[in-house]
Amino acid sequence: MLKQIFFMLFVRPLVLLITGVQVVGKDKLPSDGAYIIAANHNSHLDTMVLISLFPISQIARVRPVAASDYFMKNRWFAWFSQHIIGIIPLKRKPSKEDGHPLSAVIEAINRGDIIIIFPEGSRGTPGEMEGFKRGISHLAKESPSTPIIPIYINGTEKALPKGEALFVPFIINVLIGDPLYYRDETHAIFAKSIEKSIRDLESDFRER
Repeated sequence: MLKQIFFMLFVRPLVLLITGVQVVGKDKLPSDGAYIIAANHNSHLDTMVLISLFPISQIARVRPVAASDYFMKNRWFAWFSQHIIGIIPLKRKPSKEDGHPLSAVIEAINRGDIIIIFPEGSRGTPGEMEGFKRGISHLAKESPSTPIIPIYINGTEKALPKGEALFVPFIINVLIGDPLYYRDETHAIFAKSIEKSIRDLESDFRER
């Protein structure tokens, strides 16, 4: 309930009204069931924009995967990240004692949650997409029937630049692609195919 209230009263008015988000292909988001959103990543605002695409009734089951070393660095930030944003914390360098590094994400998918993952691994150079890491392919292999929805985001790197706390009103564009499913190939190749689908969306945006 806290998450719904936070997004309804604060995030959605900020993201959708003050900034303005133009969405292409929203009908490609499945109406029910679990799925994985794979998107490029330039700003912490990316997560807020993606969650704001959903109606308030679905927001509770939208779960961003986020680095535990950053979002769990103190107890107050950890509480806010988990209970308000709804992150699934993931260690960048897990040990064997931690068990399967994706177990919490897989459990969320099995519950029917919507997973947000940024395959670049971290925010890169503003406006420049970096190569995708293989974690997205490992996750897809664990749940091969779960659709992966590629999304390209443009403008968040200007609305809330990396390393800045000042929000700047700027039009944000979101392009949503056709769903993808795991293919039995090397993790590097499959991750590259997801990256290509998002780069194709970027090209579509540049040509508009």
